[in-house]
Amino acid sequence: MPHPEVSLAQRKRQLVADELTRAALNLLTRKGFDAVTVDEIVAAAGVSRRTFFRYFASKEDVVVQFLAELGDGMRAELAGRPAEEPPSVALRHAVRVSVDACAGHADRALRVVQLILGTPALLARFLERQAQWRDDLAAELARRLDLSLERHLYPRLAAGTALTAFDAVLQRWSESDGVEGPAALMDQAFAVIAPALDAVVPEGLG
Repeated sequence: MPHPEVSLAQRKRQLVADELTRAALNLLTRKGFDAVTVDEIVAAAGVSRRTFFRYFASKEDVVVQFLAELGDGMRAELAGRPAEEPPSVALRHAVRVSVDACAGHADRALRVVQLILGTPALLARFLERQAQWRDDLAAELARRLDLSLERHLYPRLAAGTALTAFDAVLQRWSESDGVEGPAALMDQAFAVIAPALDAVVPEGLG
């Protein structure tokens, strides 16, 4: 039987984390990454520095956390796709989950994406996170297609290609300042890469 006090504590922690994230993103997207201090963030959130560092190791972590759960959502979506779907369709749906998450709160998401792409330290952290996403998607593709990650290149190549499309969409969305929607851009990107993802894999490559 679950303990209500544990659940309440978890809810309180989530509320504090959400408030810290909201305050940090509001400041960072308005003033720029380098111009904002942790002291400003905690003052805006109404908490102490100690509380901030209980949830986040740095300013970078606040921003990266905004998109951190997208990788889990992608792998879960890929795992749940029908087994008979071509790889391009399954991967498009998987990556589309992250794009739809951005579109759900498009203005804030756009500003955060622009902040990440325009700040070298944040971009480096974001790319590190994507390396894990690629490995996770590759492992799930290998499972779906009954391939060995040790012997076959296809899963990692396909996962990397899908995430390259994801990066291209974020870049275009950012540069257009939201004029071009991320969902439509993702459909365009996968129309380009789908033939390669679904082609017969040459012997020795797959």
